[in-house]
Amino acid sequence: MNRKKTMKFSVIVTVIASLIAGTVVFYLFNQPKRDVQATKTDFRFTASQLVTEYLVDAKKANAKYLNEDGNSKVLEISGMVANISENYNKQKVLLLKFPADSAGVSCTIISVKDPLLNQIKLSEDIIVKGVIRSGASYDKDLGMYENVIMDNCKIISTKQ
Repeated sequence: MNRKKTMKFSVIVTVIASLIAGTVVFYLFNQPKRDVQATKTDFRFTASQLVTEYLVDAKKANAKYLNEDGNSKVLEISGMVANISENYNKQKVLLLKFPADSAGVSCTIISVKDPLLNQIKLSEDIIVKGVIRSGASYDKDLGMYENVIMDNCKIISTKQ
């Protein structure tokens, strides 16, 4: 009889734990997404300044640009468009980099319907607002620099 009680108790605990875990996953999955463009800008830099900060001291730069919860602060980055490409999700990616720089800032644009996106040309100076996904670094194995990667970007203005 004791074995039946143990099994019954185990099943009840498992069902309750599954319900709690399911509720937590459902809650986290359905949280509202962060609206980066509606959030006020925390920092304004040139692409060169941001890259230099990460190359000099990545730990210090992460402490400066990441909140306690791990989310990036909102940045406005100005720079020259060195490359325009498309990622696997068919999103436009703009590389902001001056010719003398070792690395640049790769900005994934959130909307292909952005009216300024179709007007952008190579070598044009623009300002982009978004959040950092990863900082610049030097890869010793490949012998090359890696760009700062920014997500949820929107073109704020073009300097013509």
